[in-house]
Amino acid sequence: MLLNIIFQIFYPIVRYFHKSAGYSDDALNRKLGNFTAPKFEDNKVIMFHGVSVGEINAIEKLVKTARKEFPQIKIVVTSGTNTGQEIANKKLLEFSDFITYFPFDVPMCVERFLNKIKPTAVYMAETEIWPTFGKLCKKKGIKLYIINGRISDRTFKSYKNLKLIFKPLLRNYAGIFTQSSEDLNKFIQVGANPETTERMNNLKFDITAPNVNFELEKGGRILLAASTHSGEDELLIDAYSKLKQKHKDLKLIIAPRHLTRINEVEHFVGQSGFSYAFRSKDADLNIDDIMILDTMGELGKMFKFADISFIGGSFNKTGGHNPLESVIFGKPVISGPSISNFKDIYAIIQNAKAGFIVKDEYEFLKYADELLSNTDFYKTVSKACEDVFKSQQGALDFVINNIKTNI
Repeated sequence: MLLNIIFQIFYPIVRYFHKSAGYSDDALNRKLGNFTAPKFEDNKVIMFHGVSVGEINAIEKLVKTARKEFPQIKIVVTSGTNTGQEIANKKLLEFSDFITYFPFDVPMCVERFLNKIKPTAVYMAETEIWPTFGKLCKKKGIKLYIINGRISDRTFKSYKNLKLIFKPLLRNYAGIFTQSSEDLNKFIQVGANPETTERMNNLKFDITAPNVNFELEKGGRILLAASTHSGEDELLIDAYSKLKQKHKDLKLIIAPRHLTRINEVEHFVGQSGFSYAFRSKDADLNIDDIMILDTMGELGKMFKFADISFIGGSFNKTGGHNPLESVIFGKPVISGPSISNFKDIYAIIQNAKAGFIVKDEYEFLKYADELLSNTDFYKTVSKACEDVFKSQQGALDFVINNIKTNI
């Protein structure tokens, strides 16, 4: 085919840019469809695809649940990026029968891939529209689905202008299941089949609060600075100092993202003049102003005791961390402007008025002070946290039921 010939001509350029981005020879061979796959024989195979870190995280619980619900079915997980592969192997290796890269979207690569994996059905997280892959899946009778589907406003404008192109591509899918009614309408306007396009809600909200097996003497209200990175500790300590002038009972728990930064965090806390202690050394918030969380595995549980949560990685261009760990406990979230890693979740939280994204320390202080000063406002935001979780759950059961019905 012409597309195969063109790809072969330009492959040296493709290879150069991929190698420059850190892809190994093995990764490139896998993208070409040159790999050895397990022999699944007559077993049915479900393939789950998440292009990168965010999408792999979104399907994590789905893959684990599918492993439990369908022990007789083989599970393959694919991603398109190095970081996606890293997270997939870290989190899903024991729940999958095979993990590999998604192929280049040219016929010879996709053919090799599908002939080796032989999937019964493919579930692709969010908006992954690959023309060749979709066409060949339909030709081979492989059921192809988009799950957790979403289209941003900016992308929607482009897709809508190219509806004549996207309509036949979307008709290759056996089903398109979206995060919201708004996303559902966008897909239909772009050309998806209304009869096979449904709202499923958001997989990322299908989590449960961790079991908290300890009590914490609060000594007052708590500001939890979670997963802080370099440059954020001093900002939060300064903000805490200003808030405490008005809110005398306020305590601070500061939890660096990486425990290797504990000494750095202690340096800034020590300079603040506040009394402090480490969690590992039985910090007492009845006595101390600040607790430094230096233990592993406790941060997710600390949100239960917080009154307000700051989610780190958002003031230093890291891209932020998961705000749902706080929202699931009904605790309002404030984050800085760098939230690219969880932008879809933040959009839902902001729309529900369950949290706030601020551009600087001044805005952080504004919202934190309002939450601490205005009881009615705090209750409204806390209730919004609970409501947004309830409204978004059910996606996991939706996909599992689809597998039961159609596989």
